[in-house]
Amino acid sequence: MRIEGYVIVSANGMLADANRVMPSSLKFDADQTFFESALDRADLIVHGKNSFEDQERSPQRTRIVLTRSVSALAPDPDNPKATLWNPARATFEDACRQAGVTSGTAAIIGGPVVFDMFMDRYETFWLSQAHSVTIPDGIGAFPGIPERSAEAILESHGLKPTETRLLDAIGKVDVTAWSRD
Repeated sequence: MRIEGYVIVSANGMLADANRVMPSSLKFDADQTFFESALDRADLIVHGKNSFEDQERSPQRTRIVLTRSVSALAPDPDNPKATLWNPARATFEDACRQAGVTSGTAAIIGGPVVFDMFMDRYETFWLSQAHSVTIPDGIGAFPGIPERSAEAILESHGLKPTETRLLDAIGKVDVTAWSRD
């Protein structure tokens, strides 16, 4: 599986407010379009129980949801396209087999603990940044924020910036691909 990560963060590295909710100030049409297009190309979506992309085609996407509420692996009783995975009791590869996806691209979409689990496996991590937004007392995209920047954390795991795209000039939003050599 090719592993790719996707997140948008504020200027201070936050992906959510103190209530674990992504504020509307962090939602930009151009980034949402970029994100949705990437997920449409992915074969599998991976996220924690509090993360979800909330898009029109979301119910059509095969996904793995990390949770400690199952012993190892289980079908999601509320979503026939979802597999519940307890990473303490089953491997990612086991979860992929249970979900019926063993090749292609897995898009990791959060939250912080989920992003961290795959840090040494990403081929590319797409870091969108809203440079004009700050979220005081928020939830950092990765463990270790705000003591370290998102960029420093990605770099410490062997990822390097390879391309940056401007998504919204007025909102000062761009996306940088952080890739392995």
